[in-house]
Amino acid sequence: MEKRVKIMGILNVTPDSFSDGGKYMNSRHAVERATELMYEGADIIDIGGESSGPGSIYVPVEEELRRVLLVIHRVHRRARGKALISIDTYKAEVAMQCILNGADMINDVTALRGDPEMAHIVAETGVPIILMYSKDPTARTTRIKKRYRDVIKTVSDFFEERIDFALRAGIRRGQIIIDPGMGAFISMEPKYSYEILHRLGEFKKFCMPILVGTSRKSFLPGTIEQRLEPTLAANLLAIQNGADIIRVHDVAAHRRLVETLECYTQAA
Repeated sequence: MEKRVKIMGILNVTPDSFSDGGKYMNSRHAVERATELMYEGADIIDIGGESSGPGSIYVPVEEELRRVLLVIHRVHRRARGKALISIDTYKAEVAMQCILNGADMINDVTALRGDPEMAHIVAETGVPIILMYSKDPTARTTRIKKRYRDVIKTVSDFFEERIDFALRAGIRRGQIIIDPGMGAFISMEPKYSYEILHRLGEFKKFCMPILVGTSRKSFLPGTIEQRLEPTLAANLLAIQNGADIIRVHDVAAHRRLVETLECYTQAA
């Protein structure tokens, strides 16, 4: 049987995330949403207290911890092994406090560029770390229409440099998950995100799990409210081309997608 694709459910405890900002700022609502995501079939809950989308603003460590720490503590108590908890942060202090309160992994959109202490935290705790490509050097992505001669080579070169940095910092290869970014993190030119989906298998050379996050992003057609079907289509392509983890808002629909693919694989 083929290895099961894991579903990472998105939980933004922020006022300004592009899709669901402001919906889960109340910790009780956030924990209820996390519980719902687990019930729908999420393998991982990715909890973030600072938006990284275009136009987002910096959140101080104290405020980010206020947003996420109690949520992570309570979700950890409810999860009881049913799902892993990921903290979506690039700040070492936030990551450490969240790990102490139940987080199992770190999702760093800066790929260890945002905080010089983050690599040491990852090495010391041994938790998995997601290294994401971004055209921007900070956690704030932009609406720049970056152009690439070869987007796969650019992203691959980035991964090679970031993986080397992580290994030299004492992080084990088995801790690293790679994420090619997608959407505005790549470019506001949609064609590059589609090229990554088409050529995703070329990142298999790193022998590391690949995470893909296309959910409701602007390179897909339609308004945010109309992007469920385009997201499902994009993630179907991602899975067929080698994605090991898909990061999504709509967990239930993607669980049905994954289960359908599993049935097909078993029958083929």
